[in-house]
Amino acid sequence: MRLHAAALLALLPLSACATTPRAAADTRCADDAGWNDPSPPRHVYGGTWYVGTCGIAALLVTGPDGHVLIDAGTEKSAPLVEANIRAAGFRVEDIRAIVGSHAHGDHAGGIARLQRASGATVRARTPAVGVLSSGRADRTDPQFLTLDAFPAVANVVPLDDGGHVRVGSIELVAHATPGHTPGGTSWTWRECEGGRCVDMAYVDSLTAISDDVYRYSDDAAHPGALAAFRATFDTVAALPCDVLITPHPSASGLWARLGPGATRPLESDDACRAYAGAGRLRLEERLQKEAAAK
Repeated sequence: MRLHAAALLALLPLSACATTPRAAADTRCADDAGWNDPSPPRHVYGGTWYVGTCGIAALLVTGPDGHVLIDAGTEKSAPLVEANIRAAGFRVEDIRAIVGSHAHGDHAGGIARLQRASGATVRARTPAVGVLSSGRADRTDPQFLTLDAFPAVANVVPLDDGGHVRVGSIELVAHATPGHTPGGTSWTWRECEGGRCVDMAYVDSLTAISDDVYRYSDDAAHPGALAAFRATFDTVAALPCDVLITPHPSASGLWARLGPGATRPLESDDACRAYAGAGRLRLEERLQKEAAAK
């Protein structure tokens, strides 16, 4: 039986970073916080730190041989992410790999800056490589007509579904979770603290939102996209998932679960299943609206 507990603010070993990492004083973020509202860095579990803003997640998975950054916020908030990494006691220059959830400006807009600052390799599933490389989505993205361009990312290395990103003892697994975007990707890894290990899951957005032209039910225009989106919910429900974090932290209730002021457990036996179920329901509601509009 899994033991539920709030994240401990234990210090990581000095070998993992240039200086002793430290968590800032607990400062609550509102669930409706803006994308660029600053947040202090927050220790999550083991070697994983939250280094994003109040409204957009970015995670630093740390280790003695280097770190992995997951998402980098908007172009505007990239300096905040960089400052949070340093404030937590880590060197940006020790980031060896950067990966992401999906190629929209609110999550990928800061990747180019963090790549330049760190010299890290950027990895992405093939459907996201072209978008990251150009900074522009195409019509395969449901939100295409509403999206702004973001800074292009250099030298993006393709990664297969189920591919591993390894930096020393860190090992992240990529899971294809298309739907919100074609290249949507979720990530899982293990973290240990005090002799106890848990499964971490950074799960991509599952919302069925689009511009005024896209129709999820139009399989002729978007062959296989709806079936792939439905399969995503099965994938997410089956992930190893003790601690769920999402690109928009409010989607997984993170601010009630993290830090000394937490009012809910950090861990949950059914977090990913519940998150997938809610996403599936929203998609079916959207399909009903599309059918009614015909």
